[in-house]
Amino acid sequence: MKRRRQYSQPRLGRDAERLTWLAQGLVDSGSRAEDAFWEGELRALVGRLLEHDNEEPMNQALDRLHETDARAYEELADLIEGVVEGGRLEERQYLLIALPVLAWSRYEIPARGLAPDILAALRAQLSGHVLAAGARLALADFLYSPDQLPRGFLETRDLAQRLGTAALAGTDLRIDARTLPESTQYVSDVRYVVGAITVEAGKALFRWNETDGNRDEAERRWRSQGGASLQAAMPGCTFEPVLPDAYFAAWRRADRDGRAFSLTSAVAYLQSLLEVPAGDLWAAVAPYHDQRLREWRIGFGRKDDDRVLHGVVWPLLGLEDETADIGAEIAQILAGTRIGQVQVLDQRMPLEYCDDCGAPLFPNLDGEPTHTEEAEPEGDGAPMQLH
Repeated sequence: MKRRRQYSQPRLGRDAERLTWLAQGLVDSGSRAEDAFWEGELRALVGRLLEHDNEEPMNQALDRLHETDARAYEELADLIEGVVEGGRLEERQYLLIALPVLAWSRYEIPARGLAPDILAALRAQLSGHVLAAGARLALADFLYSPDQLPRGFLETRDLAQRLGTAALAGTDLRIDARTLPESTQYVSDVRYVVGAITVEAGKALFRWNETDGNRDEAERRWRSQGGASLQAAMPGCTFEPVLPDAYFAAWRRADRDGRAFSLTSAVAYLQSLLEVPAGDLWAAVAPYHDQRLREWRIGFGRKDDDRVLHGVVWPLLGLEDETADIGAEIAQILAGTRIGQVQVLDQRMPLEYCDDCGAPLFPNLDGEPTHTEEAEPEGDGAPMQLH
């Protein structure tokens, strides 16, 4: 899974070394024919490792390449993800998909089972706007929080195969909520519906793969109609559906879209909690480093009060680093909320956390790392940590 990784393994095992070598060979390839060779070797090795329930060499190789060869890291991650989320069953191919939903609430964002009528509504909207003709669909009957999604390549492959088998049989997949971990609660977070589609090998998977399809149109229709299917499952929430896609692609899109959503949600949440206009709020924006830039953090407070009432972490994604003008991007998003003041700090802030509770420290307007203090709600509803 593509994410910022920290390399700590000084020596690689034989399989990890070969994965690294093959990925670098793919990057240096000079033809499609050579691409096919390198990809075939990688697929065979990744398939063998998964078959033997051994994902550690893949993680080791990704860690090494993330530090030494960004292009090879991207190629290897893409290939592993493709093998994990898809495959063939009988004469059909299957693909694990995700339906992300960005949400915020003054109360609790649910992670819960999905009733048959909600699944039926989702199925109708997916068939009408997202999936290609002839695609069979199975959905897991649970609204997942990020904490409850499969951990690692092996668990993800297992869920993909179970859902692929269900799609082939024309059924949905029942999830026992008792087997899932508890969900950490944030004011702003992502929820996922997970499913799988099967099509005849080589046929179109999504509506935009068809000659008369269009991805932008599919997204417009899904946002305007598809998300309403989840209204009953998410009471008390403001939410935005993200276009369903292959599992890892949808997961990354939700991570990326969720950063801006968490900022606008923070302002809306504080307005609701404090019963003040956005113009009475401020935001302090700062980069946080250890040996290098790791993330941006945004502290929020109320006019004429230097306390940090809430904070949002803006993680770096993909190959983002110090060269990206992230501070300006964050400031532009916040300006769109009509917040009263945005201060982008230019000093390097230390990547510090509270010694007692482990929570990240956020900047105030003076550039001091500060623990958040609970805002006093004007109405009902307890404050929660912002994501």
